[in-house]
Amino acid sequence: MTGLAAVPHDSGTMRGRRMIAGGRRSLRHVLFQAALAAACHNPVLKPLAKRLKTRGKRHKFVIIAIARRLVTIVNAVLKAATPWRSEAST
Repeated sequence: MTGLAAVPHDSGTMRGRRMIAGGRRSLRHVLFQAALAAACHNPVLKPLAKRLKTRGKRHKFVIIAIARRLVTIVNAVLKAATPWRSEAST
């Protein structure tokens, strides 16, 4: 469990906004930093980040979407037991 899912805490003035709370905090921080780098430099994930930004999504939403995609890629690489290739991911 990476803790990237938004947890609803709908009370008071936080209505409509979700906060990320569960999971492993250290893993979440590492994934967030990796997603920041991937959004700028990864040839597969950079177009996704650009597409979300042009749709008007918030910066943090874009980074979390990239982090979730990174988790999916890591799970696929571990399951297949082969190195990740950007050509296969597109």
